[in-house]
Amino acid sequence: MSGTSGAASVRPVSWNGGGALDGERVLIALGGNAMTAPDGSAAPDAQAAAIEAAMGPVADLVAAGARVALTHGNGPQVGNLLIKNRLAAGVVPPVPLDWCGAQTQATVGVMIMNALERALAGRDAARPVSTVVTRTLVDASDPGFAAPAKPIGRYFPEADARRAMARGEVWRHFGERGWRRVVASPEPLEILDADAAAVLLDAGHVVVAAGGGGVPVARVDGALRGVEAVVDKDLAAQLLARRLGASTLVIATDVEYAMAGFGTPAARPLRRTTPGELAELAAAGHFAGGSMGPKVEAVRRFVASGGRRAAIASLARLGDATRGEAGTIIEA
Repeated sequence: MSGTSGAASVRPVSWNGGGALDGERVLIALGGNAMTAPDGSAAPDAQAAAIEAAMGPVADLVAAGARVALTHGNGPQVGNLLIKNRLAAGVVPPVPLDWCGAQTQATVGVMIMNALERALAGRDAARPVSTVVTRTLVDASDPGFAAPAKPIGRYFPEADARRAMARGEVWRHFGERGWRRVVASPEPLEILDADAAAVLLDAGHVVVAAGGGGVPVARVDGALRGVEAVVDKDLAAQLLARRLGASTLVIATDVEYAMAGFGTPAARPLRRTTPGELAELAAAGHFAGGSMGPKVEAVRRFVASGGRRAAIASLARLGDATRGEAGTIIEA
């Protein structure tokens, strides 16, 4: 399934050319900060305003000549759907996580399409923007299913968590903040609908794909079926970047650099590094598993697999990071 705005069919479009990044393929992975207000609000108006602001740097990159594909997080949006599941369970049946992933991919994708087209028009760099609702293949026997560990949704009091656990969900206590549901986060193996995204990118579209890591599916008795899990969007992003032939992967987040020794007196920003150094630092425990860890692993894999450059940088420095001039830059 895909939606396009500004183009009735998939067809080549003229490329202005002449920019500093003329023709370079770049995949941008947008973090949750680009989808919500600074206070974390995921109200519709807050989401729309955040996405509108995030598309400015993306449009600048397109105007500079880059061929851009986007992916994005969906944690706050899925969290909202889970609340609706809980509150409306006596009226309508709750929907599984793969449904939540598909719904939020489409919703966020449409908001990105509208906001990015406006930003591009304001820069005289009009391009069609398309969203591909994307499935990600995982292994049904992935060990993550046996030990769910990925927190999703909001924090709740113990009584609410106990009721949910009685329905078969897995919850974990996170100290003073309360209890939170945890689910499986299996390793992404393949972006199944990357071919559709590649056709659109080849035709000159800006493409949004694999939002939230993609809808997790596994082969069961020879057929693809949705599974109760979430896929890490950064690990999925590096797979998508490789499949689309991107030379650069940029993980845009709310910090300027990845840090070695974060939270310690010896903390230092990583400005330029290599896949080998990142592997050593990760093995030494420098990156938190639920936040910077997957980002570091994603950029490490991308460059180690032949990508020219990867970066972890703030959204505001997106163009500079793509050129290797800002953020944590990873090159072989």
